[in-house]
Amino acid sequence: MRALVDKSLPPTFNKILIANRGEIACRVIRTARELGVKTVAVYSDADVHAEHVQIADEAYRIGNPPAAESYLIGEKILEVAAKTGAEAIHPGYGFLSENADFADACAEANVKFIGPPSSAIKAMGSKSASKIIMTEAKVPVVPGYHGEDQSERKLIEESKKIGFPLMIKAVLGGGGKGMRIVHSEEQFLDMLHAAKRESMKSFKDDNVLLERYIERPRHIEFQVFADQHGDAVHLFERDCSVQRRHQKVLEEAPAPGMSSELRAAMGESAVNAAKAVGYEGAGTVEFIFDAVTNDYFFMEMNTRLQVEHPVSEMITKRDLVQWQLHVAKGHPLPATQDSIDRSVTGHAIEARIYAEDPENGFLPAVGRLKHVRYPQTDGTLRVETGIKTGDEVSMFYDPMIAKLVVWGNTRKAALDKCDQALENFQIIGTPTNISFLRRCLNHPEFINGSVETNFIEQYLSDLFPEKGEGLTPNERTAACMAAHRLLEEMERKAEAKAKESADARSPWFSRQHERLIMPSSFSIEFNLQNSGEAAPTPVEVTVTDLGDGKLRMRVGEGEEEVEVHRISQSDGLDLIKVGEVACKGNVVPNGSELHVFAFGERFCFDLPQASFLNSEMEAGDGCLSPMSGKIVKLLASPGQEFSKGEQLLIVEAMKMEHVVKAPRDGTVKEVMCAEGDFVEGKKLVISFDPIDE
Repeated sequence: MRALVDKSLPPTFNKILIANRGEIACRVIRTARELGVKTVAVYSDADVHAEHVQIADEAYRIGNPPAAESYLIGEKILEVAAKTGAEAIHPGYGFLSENADFADACAEANVKFIGPPSSAIKAMGSKSASKIIMTEAKVPVVPGYHGEDQSERKLIEESKKIGFPLMIKAVLGGGGKGMRIVHSEEQFLDMLHAAKRESMKSFKDDNVLLERYIERPRHIEFQVFADQHGDAVHLFERDCSVQRRHQKVLEEAPAPGMSSELRAAMGESAVNAAKAVGYEGAGTVEFIFDAVTNDYFFMEMNTRLQVEHPVSEMITKRDLVQWQLHVAKGHPLPATQDSIDRSVTGHAIEARIYAEDPENGFLPAVGRLKHVRYPQTDGTLRVETGIKTGDEVSMFYDPMIAKLVVWGNTRKAALDKCDQALENFQIIGTPTNISFLRRCLNHPEFINGSVETNFIEQYLSDLFPEKGEGLTPNERTAACMAAHRLLEEMERKAEAKAKESADARSPWFSRQHERLIMPSSFSIEFNLQNSGEAAPTPVEVTVTDLGDGKLRMRVGEGEEEVEVHRISQSDGLDLIKVGEVACKGNVVPNGSELHVFAFGERFCFDLPQASFLNSEMEAGDGCLSPMSGKIVKLLASPGQEFSKGEQLLIVEAMKMEHVVKAPRDGTVKEVMCAEGDFVEGKKLVISFDPIDE
């Protein structure tokens, strides 16, 4: 059920500034508009035409594309607040949302920070300090080392006491940054250095803590809310166990298999955690749940609204952004724990749609989105986004395109609705994780609710099935749909050419000339683009024109011919019959590509280009940057010999580090970049002379 704005609550602010971008800025603006609150957006040069800029009442430039030169400069944001008369600032999530100094600066400027007091941010922002506070509040914590002595000697000593596997976490971390799992003593120092380096880049602090690593964990978190009068409640739990790179992909509420007794205990711990730091506003208390012992331990508290907050809204039917404005204005909580418990109904699931390549290690992608089509929304289906056709997924920000949020009376109903909605997403311009999400939703263990945080690793072969030889039946059908659309485009151009002739006696005046120059049977050659780094698959479609708009097609040699024709078209989708298969979908041209959306998948057919147009070097000649990003560490120099698998450089993009390793033994010939350089994806950065084995 869609979260409903409660018009019976007292008014809050006249005007607020949203110190964020993308879907969360749009989300806050939507609620503010329903409440009659004016909104001010801020933007970097990369976001001049962004959706949040278009829908806000006012919008102001604050700097260059890198977040450090725009969205992270609190002084500029406060200048805009003063200029526009904004009474409060909503920080969204990320950027300045958990920055205690910014919260203090807002207070000094007499602008309300819509979030907790800086003291709570500081207390929960330090993982080591928060563990001490939680222990004193009788909230269970994971055994580990949270001390101030950060010397390598001390950390090695403590790691041996805890035992392996263990987790290294950035003290000021969040979102999977500065986090590493260490399985053996031999790995410890390399992992420690990597975690510290990533932590310093993300948080300007490289202190870490060590914790016991629970091998069968579930990630269960509680949405909490507190007001300025000392009251606090929770709005049930969310299960966020499906993760990649320690970042959530699928979230649901309530958690599968959660008993009322366990919910009461964990909920009480979450509320106690909030009260222990004098909390105010929306927060999330994250627990790690041991699937073997049923013990739970405090992991961290996110002192902001979470990306996944809509699933809590759907089951409680409450607008959490409205609640944020309500308590920030000083009003008491609008509901008691008892009334919340009685109002929860149904099940909600959120799926995060990312510009990334799951088959290539979930490598983030950048690029302009040439075509975007979202499923139709209603009270039980939401698409939270700030991206539309023509927008760019930038290397400077998180690659999330949208969030799909669905509600059903039962978990099964919600699962089915989520899967059906994902079928109706259409995105061209970058790879996405949509097919991967559908494989997760349809996996028997996910359907059973038996999911732990290692779900993806545990069922890797199921979630990434190897492609067999030849084309699948769906790929053959999609190839026929692509050929059908290509012929339609040729027909459309022929009609246009015929209309250009003014001589009614000319054969070009009518389309009968096609019969003179087109053979009755001909072939169309495509390349079917495969996921990951797999080479394209050549596809030949033989077409026989039977006349009167009837076509017969055969894909490949020895395959049966099938008749292909359009049955109908509605809502921008075609119903095309290919043999005995009536397929609903559509074909979207993009340059030399034809993207077929059918069977809940996207098939990309490329018309082959001449080989001399391809100037990329062979993989054996050097290393390509895996994506557009910044060179943060260069480990290679001319003349240096290296072995296959050796680290050569590290590229940072979208707040994550990506290690480029040598594809074979060799000697560095030339290095085409330096530390601090920004490089484009798939561009040569190191050339080398291979060493014959």
